[in-house]
Amino acid sequence: MKKGFIKKQISNQYTIIDLESHKEFIASARGKLRYVKLESESSFNRQKTMKTKIEKTIAQISPKVGDHVIYDDLEGHTYIEEVLPRKNDLERPDVANVDQVLLIFSAIRPDFSFLLLDKFLIIMHQQQLTPVIVISKIDLIDPTVLEKLKHDLTYYEKMGYKIYYVNSKERIGIDVMKDIFKDKITVLAGQTGVGKSTLLNAFMPDLGLKTQEISDALGRGKHTTRHTELYEYEGGYIVDTPGFSKIEFQIFDERELKDYYEDFMVLSNNCKFMNKCLHVSEPHCAVKHAYESKTMISSRYENYLVFYDEIKNQKEKY
Repeated sequence: MKKGFIKKQISNQYTIIDLESHKEFIASARGKLRYVKLESESSFNRQKTMKTKIEKTIAQISPKVGDHVIYDDLEGHTYIEEVLPRKNDLERPDVANVDQVLLIFSAIRPDFSFLLLDKFLIIMHQQQLTPVIVISKIDLIDPTVLEKLKHDLTYYEKMGYKIYYVNSKERIGIDVMKDIFKDKITVLAGQTGVGKSTLLNAFMPDLGLKTQEISDALGRGKHTTRHTELYEYEGGYIVDTPGFSKIEFQIFDERELKDYYEDFMVLSNNCKFMNKCLHVSEPHCAVKHAYESKTMISSRYENYLVFYDEIKNQKEKY
């Protein structure tokens, strides 16, 4: 038995890097991975409904890019025998053991969305991932509109998030980002059409990845990435993943939502009910005061209320 690292996945075929020899192999997953008994503390065990608290269960484990695995060679074929515990596990994009995520947003086409940004940040917090915010297509937006966007995003910079503004085609803003990749597995994530493949081409022009412009007729992007793959870059790895247009976080109790807002956690020290304040209808709430006094960007709190109601009103799943 040997240990390897999954670099690439196309359908049910996996490219594995052996951790000792660093040689690459094409492998398939053993059928027994479909029936794995999970203990309560297993990293593969996830709460999926309000009623399913984590217990011993039987589950299907599918290997994915970023996984460390045990593999073996049998009769001329390489098989993945076991997937080792994950430190995190993303579904959209479908990657494991990620260190940081480049959240790609276009300034225009599609328009920048603070609602989507806040939803992404909740998911990053849940998965204990470091987000880096990248704003693409800055050459296509009116300069005054771009300045307004930059002004609003300073709220997030003050929270400690790194934000980069790039024109990938002209390589503007690309070189200043290189130092953030060393010793990390980085995922590029964002809606279809925001320019993930164009940005990846700017980082590594030799890849020549296929890109495709937004369809004006449809008003949305077209999928151009056909598989998930990990590329060596600046002492680390970058994962390019298929685009997507919908992301969901799994929160089953609306009272938990506030715990994924770092800025709210700081402000709650001045709330009447402190960390028990839900920042919705409670009196003497510091978060509501920050919103009303405009020391907080208005969309930040308004999006919180949208998410709060969405979680509160969701139908219970069994």
